[in-house]
Amino acid sequence: MLQNNDCPGTEQMDYRAWSALVRSHCGRHRLVNEDLNSFSGWLRTLNVCGFTAVDASCNAHRLERTQQDVRLDDLDHYKAVFQVAGQSTIYQNNQCVQLAAGDVALVDAARPMTCVSDDVRVRRLSIHLPRRSFVSHLGFEPQGGACRRSGTPAARLLYEVVLDALKGVEAASPPVDSYMQLAVYNLLGALFAPSDPPPSSRHAHGLFMRIRGLIKDRVADPDFGPTEAASEAGISLRYLQKLFTQRGLTCTEFIYSLRLDHAARLLDRRRLLNTREPISAIAYACGFHDYTHFARKFRHRFGYSPGAYSAAEHRAGNGAVRAGADDSTRQAHDLLSALI
Repeated sequence: MLQNNDCPGTEQMDYRAWSALVRSHCGRHRLVNEDLNSFSGWLRTLNVCGFTAVDASCNAHRLERTQQDVRLDDLDHYKAVFQVAGQSTIYQNNQCVQLAAGDVALVDAARPMTCVSDDVRVRRLSIHLPRRSFVSHLGFEPQGGACRRSGTPAARLLYEVVLDALKGVEAASPPVDSYMQLAVYNLLGALFAPSDPPPSSRHAHGLFMRIRGLIKDRVADPDFGPTEAASEAGISLRYLQKLFTQRGLTCTEFIYSLRLDHAARLLDRRRLLNTREPISAIAYACGFHDYTHFARKFRHRFGYSPGAYSAAEHRAGNGAVRAGADDSTRQAHDLLSALI
């Protein structure tokens, strides 16, 4: 097979080989009214800030993911789709979004989608975002099919992260990846936060935002939960749960998400400052009564134990690797600072 000039190290594939890779990484997709004999494309997977990402290109005009495909795959994630080269049009949730190089769209892998392109040099990179942790962090369930232009500050910063990944620039350790994941979640939240609610729901939206603020202020209190949040907001527990359910999550999930995000930041600071603060003390400072419960929740959220921070520090071993980790962490700080 021929090497692809736009992406060294990748090879052009026929439809059968390309389709098999797409299915294994992205679920079932199908071409519509295409000559399979003239098809060519390539695909590779990347690590972008600890997220799985797929970098792909093909000369197909129309690619579809049908309701049947969705049902058979049962995928449960979103995709942040970055247009790297060429132009595309994505249809989902009765929305039509047009992408040029540098633009980003949010696609729900659990819903049908159609992608159309008239450009034979089209290239897209998709970052897979686990639904539960993404929705829990944002505090709302975004709608797939949304698009944001490259001119916005958050979109530019995200695209820089993507370009770094395409160049082979990766975080040096899992702790840095987790910090970068928080930055990516925050930037996507800034891009795809829902617009102003209609008049009929403005009161509920304002109430929900006030409850979010109450929870953030009390996140370190281990005795603060949904019951206390409802009491301080002056509403019933049932109504509070309804406000969260309408956004695709529960109040308890949201509280745990904030606590774990705070713990990740404190653990990262512990590593960077080389302090000897007990990890159990960080757990208690983030609202956890029990360290074992904290460690289990942390591993489920981030994929590794809280102690991996110290282990990663010992594995670094030399200044070059440690410097690489610090560079990635500084980039995460820059990304988060842009949102403050």
